[in-house]
Amino acid sequence: MSLVVGVDGGQSTLRLSAGGAIADGPGFSYHDGDPVSVTLGSVRAAWTRLGHGGPVERVVLGLTGLPSTVELRDALAAGVARLMSAGEVVLCADNVTAHAGALPDGYGVALTGGTGVNCLAVDAAAAVVHRVDGWGHLYGDDGSAFAIGRAGIAAVLRAVDGRGAPTALSALAVARFGPVEGLPLRLYTSRRVVDDTARFAPDVVGAAGDGDEVAAAIVSRAGRELARTATAAVAVLPGTGPVPVAHVGRLMPEGGPLVGAYRDALARQCPRARGVPAAGSALDGALRLAATPALMAAYGSHIHVYRGFS
Repeated sequence: MSLVVGVDGGQSTLRLSAGGAIADGPGFSYHDGDPVSVTLGSVRAAWTRLGHGGPVERVVLGLTGLPSTVELRDALAAGVARLMSAGEVVLCADNVTAHAGALPDGYGVALTGGTGVNCLAVDAAAAVVHRVDGWGHLYGDDGSAFAIGRAGIAAVLRAVDGRGAPTALSALAVARFGPVEGLPLRLYTSRRVVDDTARFAPDVVGAAGDGDEVAAAIVSRAGRELARTATAAVAVLPGTGPVPVAHVGRLMPEGGPLVGAYRDALARQCPRARGVPAAGSALDGALRLAATPALMAAYGSHIHVYRGFS
């Protein structure tokens, strides 16, 4: 049986699946140096842990840090092809694999909530593929784990100054990061500051669920931002009929206050949106594309194919 491989490369971790097994590698950071060598090193670490020797028929990588030029994408794909003795390497942004995992019919909007936020609207019949947000932690990713974590840390520092209300987030920040004195410096000087900050988001969401008013306000605002992103994505799809909208990502587990705030806001903002459960994860989407390459046509130029070893 031919072996296919799927990779979901985010900012917190990289996950690789082959033959029913999954292994992790380090997440992506723009502060780590050359993105091609960093990503290839993470893939190599996960591939080594998995213990497969290849050859591989096809590997699909959905990446947060997708290289920005054809030359860099070819360089990364060539490295992956050599590593796995792969016949074909497919690179795309992780919003593509998230969409393929969540909405395998190739129609609708998939919102990915993780360290960052990305949203993809696809209508394969109308040849529409449109991204919303995914602009990174400095200029976008509204409602993301980074945005929630940052807002939570800022609320703690405002409480220390007396500029903001007391909050249960203060004790949670100390438990996660150590004494508040020096906390900003420790984060500012961390090479993983985006991931470190994002890891505070579950604490903020948990505190909101426990009734902390400061945390609840942060989560409510994040839910509205996520709904605004999904609404903008729905708006680009032709017609006036209902549009399936799914959300994926570890930031948005079912039953939590963030998902509740998001759904309430989406219902108000976007009458066309029809919330549906995601059929699978971004890693599932990568595997689906690897096993059924005909599905790639729905994503057009958002797919980069490299022919490796025959």
